[in-house]
Amino acid sequence: MNIVYLNPIGEIGGAEASLLHLLSVLRTTQPRWNLSLLAGAEGPLLSRAAALGVDARVIPLPASLRRLGDSGLGATRGPSVGRSAFLMNLISGGIGAAAYLTRLRRAIRDAKPDLVHSNGVKMHLLSSYASNSDVPIIWHIHDYVSSRPVTGPLLRLHAARCSTAVANSRSVAEDLRSRGMRSFNIESVYNGIDTDVFAPYGSSIDLDSLAGLPQAASGVLRVGLLGTFARWKGHEIFLQALSMLGPEMPIRGYIVGGPIYQTNGSQHTITELKTLASGLRLNGRVGFTGFVENPAAAIRSLDVLVHASKQPEPFGLVIVEAMACGKPVLVSNCGGATELVRNRVNALTYEPGDAAAMAALIRELVENPELRLRLGEAARRTAETRFSRARFGRDFVQIYTRLVSTQN
Repeated sequence: MNIVYLNPIGEIGGAEASLLHLLSVLRTTQPRWNLSLLAGAEGPLLSRAAALGVDARVIPLPASLRRLGDSGLGATRGPSVGRSAFLMNLISGGIGAAAYLTRLRRAIRDAKPDLVHSNGVKMHLLSSYASNSDVPIIWHIHDYVSSRPVTGPLLRLHAARCSTAVANSRSVAEDLRSRGMRSFNIESVYNGIDTDVFAPYGSSIDLDSLAGLPQAASGVLRVGLLGTFARWKGHEIFLQALSMLGPEMPIRGYIVGGPIYQTNGSQHTITELKTLASGLRLNGRVGFTGFVENPAAAIRSLDVLVHASKQPEPFGLVIVEAMACGKPVLVSNCGGATELVRNRVNALTYEPGDAAAMAALIRELVENPELRLRLGEAARRTAETRFSRARFGRDFVQIYTRLVSTQN
């Protein structure tokens, strides 16, 4: 089987990490399949995919297409404004956008795919124009369509070209159905991870050195938020919670990651977050490490991982990664994240945006090492049982095989 994967960026966020897990397990279980990746920009995604034996290459998205997205298109002023801005960006892109589609169409055609797997909203839309009509297209949906007042309706307009949408949680699948996406098959497949890589034992990294801080004193609990700088990820809630605990509490906070998207207005800058931390008098009590190449090592370097999303989380890959590493996790209790954990069994949950509740749970974990141990052990068992990469791969192999056999 020949499969072409489409991804808009070359950096690694949650959707890209999920894609790499899928490519890795397919390379192992389906060695005769030909896998190709076409990305819209350079970045570590390409080298990581190539290392797996995937034919990975870049077809650079022109600036007019890179900017397209709800955050940067006036979505906060209303859907009609956003759609007008979307069209203006396409028109202003003109020749560049047309040239890009021509190159993408040629690259897909040359790969002779049995199906196309698109990863990300931009690629869902572009794949509709760039793929031959007889080639099935899978949209791998990692976000809530209802949260996208501009691109959501555009996806609905292009839904006829999609053969199957695979949502990363039941919550995301239901959201798709609620927005009128009923013209194609919708399935939910939980992400999978490599539980040998994301494991309690293995390498760690010096977060203090990366953040430019002196080494934390012995007995200090390291509490971290790991992820992209998307504005809805709740970095400011995490910082507010840390500020409520006071300097006498033996903790140090870490923000691990950075901005990776090119869509205007969609993410914090490091300057914004550092300014907020300073205003909360957190200087020396929280460190900013920047992007870390090895997320498993970063998680193992923490004692507690915080998931702080203010809006419903479609899935929450970092939650599962931390669970697999045997870490206690604080989870914002909304969206697909609620499908992953059981409160006080394998994680602690709190209501989204409640910094005081988050602070109280961090305090509880500081004062109760037995609870930290019990939650971490249960979390590891859950990750091995429900979120293995092998199960993830099997689910997609079944979908791919069914689609191709139906088409033939």
